[in-house]
Amino acid sequence: MVQGSGQHTVSLVATPEATLPPILNAFEIYSVKPVTELGTNDADAKAMMMIRATYALKKNWMGDPCAPKAFAWDGLNCSYPSSGPAWITALRLSSSGLTGAVESSFGDLKSLEYLDLSNNSLSGPVPDFLAQLPSLKFLDLSSNKLSGRVPADLLERHQNGSLVLRTGNNADLCDNDASTCELEKKSNKTLVIATVVPIAVVATLLFVAAFLILRRMRNSQDEWMATNSRLNSQEDRSNIFENRKFTYKELKVMTANFREEIGRGGFGAVFLGYLENQSPVAVKMRSKTSSQGDKEFLAEAQHLTRVHHKNLVSLIGYCKDKKHMALVYEYMHGGNLEDRIRGEASAATPLTWHQRLKIALDSAQGLEYLHKSCQPPLIHRDVKTKNILLSADLEAKIADFGLMKAFADEFKTHVTTMPAGTLGYLDPEYYNTSQLSEKSDVYSFGVVLLELITGQPPAVPISDTERIHVALWVRQKLSEGDIASIADPRMRGEYDVNSVWKVAELALKCKEQPSRERPAMAEIVAELKESLELQVSYAMGYYSSAPSSALNLSATSVDLHSDAQLSDHPGKDALPELQQVGIASATHIGPAPR
Repeated sequence: MVQGSGQHTVSLVATPEATLPPILNAFEIYSVKPVTELGTNDADAKAMMMIRATYALKKNWMGDPCAPKAFAWDGLNCSYPSSGPAWITALRLSSSGLTGAVESSFGDLKSLEYLDLSNNSLSGPVPDFLAQLPSLKFLDLSSNKLSGRVPADLLERHQNGSLVLRTGNNADLCDNDASTCELEKKSNKTLVIATVVPIAVVATLLFVAAFLILRRMRNSQDEWMATNSRLNSQEDRSNIFENRKFTYKELKVMTANFREEIGRGGFGAVFLGYLENQSPVAVKMRSKTSSQGDKEFLAEAQHLTRVHHKNLVSLIGYCKDKKHMALVYEYMHGGNLEDRIRGEASAATPLTWHQRLKIALDSAQGLEYLHKSCQPPLIHRDVKTKNILLSADLEAKIADFGLMKAFADEFKTHVTTMPAGTLGYLDPEYYNTSQLSEKSDVYSFGVVLLELITGQPPAVPISDTERIHVALWVRQKLSEGDIASIADPRMRGEYDVNSVWKVAELALKCKEQPSRERPAMAEIVAELKESLELQVSYAMGYYSSAPSSALNLSATSVDLHSDAQLSDHPGKDALPELQQVGIASATHIGPAPR
């Protein structure tokens, strides 16, 4: 070991038996870096050690839970005050294989704001100490084996809006008083006895009848199969689609009479439900006042039956029962990206830059699949943060395919009579010409990237009465050469400067005019992978980025008028960003090459 500064000489000497000169393939140099921040406070650290031991968790849980910041334990968010030790504010243990009772050490995490214990095998009652956590704002206990009643204090906090509480898919758990729970159990036992006996008798009779007519059915079955094999591929797809149909009565059972609403959009309310195997699903019911009609409903259902990708939300089935229409999706525990950036969930668990990059990459890969791997290719037409859903592990999936269009000609364009999309994300060229292409999705995705960087909505408020588009706001800030002025402060400056610059430039390229100047989704995927590599290197300590004050712009001329302003004044927001069309694209901006 060499200590101290100065020059050091390393000599390579061949052994006496060697016939060739020595050779050096590689060598490693380690340096000791002082840890400036304080570790986790004693109570939180002790609680986490007990939780780790109780559930035998196999994660990267070694050393101090919160320090150093770059190597905090997976699933934790920590608060680092200017003086004093760190405090744990969020703990995500969804799908972590937890078994047994809820460990009492959770009650010692007094600064905890977000606790996710969903999709495990926790059993026993919901402990009262969870209601005594003073800062808790979000608690997910769904999809476990908990029993008994939910503590009254937790229910009260949920009802007054101070706590988001999820307890679904716990078969023996009820949220009423003890007497009601006991009555419900007795009723269930009586119902089982009254149901099983007649079913057994009927089953026996059916078995005998089936055996007698089996031979006769075989001939009919062979004839039917021969006929069915001659169906064309379109009819086959239709039959598959029909087999995935739910009745309205089934939806009521799945959702416990639509008890837990988990979202709402233009189509209607979305409810949490459970299939027969207890898998959670999202049931999207069309309301009577929905802005989307039968055409959009059928388009979404039919498109989702033909697209299959890990970054696209899967369709489980649908319902078209008289006046009732619904789509049944896989359930995404992490909610939508808009809420994670700016909503209720963002306060408790702000996304890191690494997490934002991974979400961007997942979403880009989903869109790349639609554009390149589907035949004919598909354009989403409504790419926005609200339509990007997240799993418990923050895997991103594109959702809401009601406005999707297929394009199949040689120029990969499609003329529509009525441009569709969301204000702030809508491609001005598409709006003006009704000429739809995959570059329309690229434009919208550029806005999503800017939201991930800045944490701002598409229309950024600059006064009580005026707003400007986030792209114009970013261009104005970047012209001053300081990336920190646009980076979401909730990231606390913990990002590689060049990684953020790279994504900011990519986002602005996505909004180039004309649209042919924009990158394809395959190029965007490649750029995001490079940005992610920069951030990983930075976090591992092998990459040292220059401070933003030392960065120089590679160009001084920036077009600050290529994004139209959005205003709250009546009439000004009717034409989204139309002034962009025909204006020269912005000069390249970013940190100087090193």
